[in-house]
Amino acid sequence: MKKENNLDEVIFAMELAALERWGKGDPSGFLEISAPDVVYFDPFQKRRLDGLEALTRYYEAIRGKVRVDRYEIITPKVQVCGEAAVLTFNYISYSKEVRQPWNCTEVYRRQEGQWRIIQTHWSITEHLK
Repeated sequence: MKKENNLDEVIFAMELAALERWGKGDPSGFLEISAPDVVYFDPFQKRRLDGLEALTRYYEAIRGKVRVDRYEIITPKVQVCGEAAVLTFNYISYSKEVRQPWNCTEVYRRQEGQWRIIQTHWSITEHLK
């Protein structure tokens, strides 16, 4: 992992790398940076997923099915509090002719010198202001 000169950049770079893989149908980028005790919300799940094993099962079921032609990240913000960092941003995905805006919150925790996602929350928005 690269040296943490600017924690905002480190966290954001981790997220960007995972999003790039996600858009090509590969959820492994997120699995690799998630903690064993990660919790996950998204609008396509009725309930929260608890733990990396549950998240892996969900992601493996959609591996190769998600395609994002391009995306925009709007107003990313990292807030650090001790050994935790919260990344929030608006995200717009474009797949073929479909434009889909999202809100995203990722909570990272530093443990044994590595930053890992411990909480993910994605929600669909109708429009951004």
